[in-house]
Amino acid sequence: MFELLGIPPQALFGQVLLGLINGSFYAVLSLGLAVIFGLLNIINFAHGALYMMGAFVSWMLLTYLGIPFWFALVISPIIVGALGMVIERTMLRPLHELDHLYSLLLTFGLTLVITGVFQNFYGVSGKPYPIPAALSGVMNLGFMFLPIYRGFIIVMAVIVCFATWFLIEKTRLGSYLRAATENPEMVSAFGINVPLLVTLTYGFGVALSAFAGVLAAPVYSVNPVMGNDLIIVVFAVIVIGGMGSIMGAIIGGFSLGLVEGLTKVFYPEASTTIIFIIMALVLLFKPSGIFGREV
Repeated sequence: MFELLGIPPQALFGQVLLGLINGSFYAVLSLGLAVIFGLLNIINFAHGALYMMGAFVSWMLLTYLGIPFWFALVISPIIVGALGMVIERTMLRPLHELDHLYSLLLTFGLTLVITGVFQNFYGVSGKPYPIPAALSGVMNLGFMFLPIYRGFIIVMAVIVCFATWFLIEKTRLGSYLRAATENPEMVSAFGINVPLLVTLTYGFGVALSAFAGVLAAPVYSVNPVMGNDLIIVVFAVIVIGGMGSIMGAIIGGFSLGLVEGLTKVFYPEASTTIIFIIMALVLLFKPSGIFGREV
């Protein structure tokens, strides 16, 4: 088989696959952040901790109750999303009219509390979570062997991202959400419960992070700090795509995952910083982000 700039094809395709997997997590997590910021103007720094909680809830469902992955994929986002609604109703709602900095500081504090609680009960060592039997093994694509579960992650991420985009951009509920963001008084006049709509939206964004956590559980070690480094990268993705841009979060997440994977092949030294270099360039030349709208 051919070599590109001296790189064996197996190494190239392997890094492309790794980039797509990372991009899948970036896209789903960025999408949750974009939904919360774009529709509610809340900078949710606790997103990484809630992603970790989604993974831990799936692990606890299996370990303590024997509930397998397929049910955890639904139950865990619902549980964490419900917790997110409680957080919005009790802590974030009084801050809606204040500067974004207040919600950022509050959610940063929540991150420390949530991470500390899980560290206290489970330590810092990782908890293994088995790959479902139906998704174990590999598939021969001819040019490479694809682990079936990794392919499942990519497919699920694409489905969830498209479904969320369709819900927000193409449905009546999505139009209500966008209208409530622009003019809540007018939407309330039509008999729509705007505070409930806000709470459900925050819960949905949090549920997306928990869904990503469940997908990550069989791939990465389930531990209390698994979201700490990832959230910094996800915020960079959001800035590059455009704060609050649904399409920017999706395309930016997958694209930057690929860029990161290819950088590991051609220039490994820059693989951990390439996303932040791109972010700096975007901030210099288009501060609103690639898909963001100028204010």
